[in-house]
Amino acid sequence: MSISMQFPDGSVRGFNEGVTAMDVAKSISEGLARNVLAARVNGKVVDLSRPLSHDASIEFLKFDDADGKSTFWHSTAHLMAEAIEAMFPGVKFWVGPPVDNGFYYDIDLGDRKLTEEDLGKLEKRMTELARQKNVYERKEISKADAIQYFTDKNDEYKLDLLQNLADGEITLYSQGNFTDLCRGPHIPHTGFIKAIKLTNIAGAYWKGDEKNKMLTRVYGVSFPSQKELDEYVALLEEAKKRDHRKLGKELSIYTMDDDVGPGLIMWLPNGTIIIEELEKLAKETEEDAGYHRVVTPHIAKESMYVTSGHLPYYKDSMYPPMQLDGETYYLRSMNCPHHHKVFAALPKSYRDLPYRIAEYGTVYRYEQSGELFGLMRVRCLHMNDAHIYCTRDQFETEFRAVNDMYLKYFKIFGVDKYVMRLSLHSPDKLGIKYVDEPELWKETEEMVRQVLINSNIPYIEVQDEAAFYGPKIDVQIYSVIGREFTLATNQVDFAQGSRFKLSYTTADNSTDTPLIIHRAPLGTHERFIGFLLEHYAGRLPLWLSPVQVKVLPISDKVHDYAEAVEVAMRKAGIRCQLDDRQEKIGRKIRDAELQKIPVMLVLGEKEAVDGMLSLRRHGVEGSESVKTEDLIAALRQEIDNRL
Repeated sequence: MSISMQFPDGSVRGFNEGVTAMDVAKSISEGLARNVLAARVNGKVVDLSRPLSHDASIEFLKFDDADGKSTFWHSTAHLMAEAIEAMFPGVKFWVGPPVDNGFYYDIDLGDRKLTEEDLGKLEKRMTELARQKNVYERKEISKADAIQYFTDKNDEYKLDLLQNLADGEITLYSQGNFTDLCRGPHIPHTGFIKAIKLTNIAGAYWKGDEKNKMLTRVYGVSFPSQKELDEYVALLEEAKKRDHRKLGKELSIYTMDDDVGPGLIMWLPNGTIIIEELEKLAKETEEDAGYHRVVTPHIAKESMYVTSGHLPYYKDSMYPPMQLDGETYYLRSMNCPHHHKVFAALPKSYRDLPYRIAEYGTVYRYEQSGELFGLMRVRCLHMNDAHIYCTRDQFETEFRAVNDMYLKYFKIFGVDKYVMRLSLHSPDKLGIKYVDEPELWKETEEMVRQVLINSNIPYIEVQDEAAFYGPKIDVQIYSVIGREFTLATNQVDFAQGSRFKLSYTTADNSTDTPLIIHRAPLGTHERFIGFLLEHYAGRLPLWLSPVQVKVLPISDKVHDYAEAVEVAMRKAGIRCQLDDRQEKIGRKIRDAELQKIPVMLVLGEKEAVDGMLSLRRHGVEGSESVKTEDLIAALRQEIDNRL
């Protein structure tokens, strides 16, 4: 029986039923077959060895493709597990997924310990195993047989995973002497893995729950060539210098304290200035776009979250309830319900729409302690949130305006690489994970897709990652060293309007329910400032820098002149500090450089007599002589234009 394969260029070819993706690749060229890692068949990534029995679209994945890279790294995780098992017989494994920059495996070593010295031995062993070109073999197995297999191995971790799996969805993967419960897919054989680097050992609670046993997590990364690994290692060294946790401490941006609690950020004066500048930018932008600003409470009754539908979906991420006056209250983990109440507070007509309300709202989410990470994963977030209530006819204009706002911000912050990720629902999870409105899902997903197409904005589609109330766009941006961040969101909400009985009077004097757009272009202060610190390596642009100018007098003889310069700068609205310590000028300059102050003014007797300034820019060799009034005018222009 013949089946048809459609390729990305639209061409179609016939093959015999049972043909594998690798066979199809070989029919195109031997060169393709040598480099392909996996295939995407009807949107699903599969092993190249899987037989194909139906007509399908097919796309071949290499290391340069995100899914190809993910498959490569997941396969390397299994290779690492084989090496660990050889070094530590009886070791047990939890999960070994690919991540943004490589892979990890959570392992239970019992009373034994894995050291940094062991990583080098493991790398050597992995390289030896990779050269054996052992095939990754997939085997379907019944649940009963799988339970028996892992019972015989006394493996409580895999038995736990099997509880949530049913017959027909359980597979084992083997390569060499290692076998694990895994859904795959994997690369054809270990020989594709040419260069390996194990990067870190950490502790990780089983299932991310601090009440469970602490496992050992081993991180690594791999590449098809040594050259790519060498380039990655160089990039990793640069990334360490840019780590926002390191810079946040060095530049006095934020702090955390055990008495306050994990994941709860306290912003120091320098960090607070950055926050205020970001809020100023957002407020100016939103005022120009016709938004109304609101302020809503950090707490609300349980009934509101039941109405919104958030409680059943987000309860595990919310702080425990509080009982007060016979009522149950929650700290809010989202701003949406409060904003819907603001919309409903006064009658609306079609003339009031689109109605846009914005708030830098504080939300609280109980992230698992094992998942907390600097500013990137926290428990208290300050979100650049807004909701737009509009008619369906207004939707495309409004949704596109939000995307344009993203592009404006990208230009300001020097973000050259980005992609919009269109997150769709999964039809088989309606009523479980998603609102059970199949026609509305189909309609709104197509509406969002058309906006992206019409706007010529690069985007990708991902299944089963939508919000429970509608499709969304997650904005993926990349720092100057290529690190990916999920910055912001732009969501369609077709469910909350009816849940909260929101309405407006139409032109024919009937009532209708508005469509809701939920957007957060700058994400949260926490995540965005973490991104900015790494993106700029701490060298924030002048307008955003907590201290914009440092005045550095060479001696006490020019103190009065230095103080006068500081006063003039401050009167012009420039954040300026005078360093009047009894230190040599070389030390003052070095300290200002380490603090990454954008502008330094070195003042000696000559400058005082001439009424001039010796100007130095951070990271720039040499200095120039300028007048105070000329410099103030130039700095004000740079600040006002956010250059």
